[in-house]
Amino acid sequence: MQSIESNALEPTRAELNKLSLLQRVGRLLPVYGLVVLTVFLIVLFSILLPKTFPTMLNLRAILSDKSIIALLSLAAMVPMAAGRIDLTVGYGIVIWHILAISLQTMFGVPWPLAVVIVLLLGALVGFLNGLLVEVAKIDSFIATLGTGTILYALALWHTGGRQMVGLLPDGFYAINGTFVMGLPITAYYIFAITIAMWLILEYTPVGRYLYAIGANPRAAELNGIPTRKFVVGAFVTSGLMTALAGVLLASKLRIGQASVGLEFLLPALVGAFLGSTTIKPGRVNVWGTIVGVAILAVGISGIQQFGGSFWVEPMFNGVTLLVAIGIAGYAQRRKSAANK
Repeated sequence: MQSIESNALEPTRAELNKLSLLQRVGRLLPVYGLVVLTVFLIVLFSILLPKTFPTMLNLRAILSDKSIIALLSLAAMVPMAAGRIDLTVGYGIVIWHILAISLQTMFGVPWPLAVVIVLLLGALVGFLNGLLVEVAKIDSFIATLGTGTILYALALWHTGGRQMVGLLPDGFYAINGTFVMGLPITAYYIFAITIAMWLILEYTPVGRYLYAIGANPRAAELNGIPTRKFVVGAFVTSGLMTALAGVLLASKLRIGQASVGLEFLLPALVGAFLGSTTIKPGRVNVWGTIVGVAILAVGISGIQQFGGSFWVEPMFNGVTLLVAIGIAGYAQRRKSAANK
């Protein structure tokens, strides 16, 4: 996977100044087309479903349901920036939400300590993924698929195929269940994490190094960038954020079950891949990822309110993933053609 900025699709200010208004619109459309489409869908569904879609209740439902997917998409985006992929974002959330509950109900661990333990274990799994990829030189897709499958097997073993239930402290429920100014607190978590990641990736050497590694690892090494350290760090960050998503899921569901969690893998990857097609076309980016998750949330919510069946969401996610990969490939080809 290449993670680079496509100058072919992302025009500079000097280039735009030379174009007419109509030409500017045509030049910017590939950059912000997904944003425009998201706004269009919001307006369309608001007109067609005036009593259910443009309501505070629907907004709360979307923010509550999709905040965990947004967090997982941002987690998957970090290794993608370095040209790697982390499939444990879908498998890890299974065991982390189970552990967040079982540590309290089975072992009597106080909920703040249980949360810290889960977060540390998530970071540890990310570190192991980084070692497998950078030291053992295993392809990141294969390495994280193997690690994720092991985590899923451990979740099945730990639960014995049963639900983990029990009375949990109100403080743990409040992690996800609190509302601030009428909106779920998870939306504020995502906003804060998004701002922090945007600043780090766009305005610090860490972000520039990750993108440089994703674009050309060999060139990054020749320029003195410690690729191994940054790639391992990217996996650690992804593992930590996945564990946080598991904690939020546990607080939301209040039960732990091994059959819950895997359905987050596909939409999380779709959001990250869609993020590489907008705002900064040709490379994964924070705001693009948020837009990618938003268009999934808006599209699925609108279709379901029209009476879409239970299979609509996975179908929508699958089709969108194929479209996103196709657009990303087109962006890469435009970039290569422009550089010739």
